[in-house]
Amino acid sequence: MPGPYVVPVHGDIGLPKEVDCVVIGGGIVGASTALELAESGLRVALCEKGGIGQEQSSRNWGWVRISRRDPREIPLMAEALRIWTSISARTGRDTGYARAGLVFTCANDKECERYANWIRHLEGYQLESRMIGATQLCDVFPGSNLDSKGALYTPADGRAEPQKATSAIAEAARDRGTAILTECAVRGVETTNGAVSGVVTERGLIACTAVVLAGGAWSNLFCGTLGLDLPQLKVMSTVLRTTPVANGPEQAVWAKKFGMRKRQDGGYTIGSTTTSVVDIVPNSFRYARAFLPALKTEWRSLNFRLGGRFVEEARMPNRWKMDEASPFEYCRVLDPKPSKKSSERALLDARKAFPFLDKAEIAQSWAGYNDVTPDAVPVISAVDAVPGFHVATGFSGHGFGIGPAAGKLMADLVTGRSPIVDPTNFRWSRFSDGSKVAPLGVF
Repeated sequence: MPGPYVVPVHGDIGLPKEVDCVVIGGGIVGASTALELAESGLRVALCEKGGIGQEQSSRNWGWVRISRRDPREIPLMAEALRIWTSISARTGRDTGYARAGLVFTCANDKECERYANWIRHLEGYQLESRMIGATQLCDVFPGSNLDSKGALYTPADGRAEPQKATSAIAEAARDRGTAILTECAVRGVETTNGAVSGVVTERGLIACTAVVLAGGAWSNLFCGTLGLDLPQLKVMSTVLRTTPVANGPEQAVWAKKFGMRKRQDGGYTIGSTTTSVVDIVPNSFRYARAFLPALKTEWRSLNFRLGGRFVEEARMPNRWKMDEASPFEYCRVLDPKPSKKSSERALLDARKAFPFLDKAEIAQSWAGYNDVTPDAVPVISAVDAVPGFHVATGFSGHGFGIGPAAGKLMADLVTGRSPIVDPTNFRWSRFSDGSKVAPLGVF
């Protein structure tokens, strides 16, 4: 079975002739944006080239965390935690959300100090996060063999089911009038006097005055059709789910070599914290200088690979006519092959730390591409060069938890209402206005 099973969302048959806003991309950010816009009274069409939530929004770990976030994301993530608490009731569907807590273990005194210093960024938010020692860590995880000097413990953090959440949000958007158009790729944006006037889909034209691109790993390619340069690369991670097991912890944990969280079915989602894969592609050279600071920070956890993906992307056209098929139609879903070695190693490391996993087996493994920016902070912004065009992308591997708030902020920007948080740190122009965009190395 390719990729994880996702609760299916059936697309609408009819194509609306005109809406107020077209959202491109049916991941959690696109679906959340559509829901917020529809609740604001706008006519919305959500266009997805494949199926709702079938790429990274269903392939992540399912963490809903504020702990160890880049400080620039904390105000928005605080809003996300608030939104998640009522999201199942709001959508009328099960998202699997639970506030269960999350633990980041510390390998040494230096990490303990760094995490302790991070906590100050939560001052004023009334969100519980604290440092605990090795003895307290054993109290949180009785029977574990975690090799740690201590940990950052954030009871305010939670988890949800990626294979359910995006579908629930998209269906809620449809309940409020949004047209959900699956297997309906947007080939390009039409402009009149330089401003957005519509989109051309593979099924025809939709007139609109606003577009939100929430295209994940495809956003760089789409932006290029408008002459816009978005510095973005992809990082691949492998994830597994286990068979159900008893007596496991409710809290999620990030350890030295693995991360895991409990699933609704009683199994655990587990992934390696040390074996992310970076495929070397033509854009790797194009954006090498922009990503150099991030590489210096994260190189120990990245495995660079030169293979078929380089040729595939080199051959991919970056321009096409509106009446011909686009690359988005030739590849409906990014479904990279998972690393069997990474899955087996992650489960072995998790078993060493948590003996209750000895009887757990790998039920399934999959891989996905995270869309990454040079500073690992998303773009949630209007693009001044094309009035009416907006971008919400580059969530850099931590977009699932923040997704509902990102959608709300994006809707605020589209409608012109007062934004829920200051959007300055997420502005499009930061990559071209001389701003410092180096990662802070805390996520």
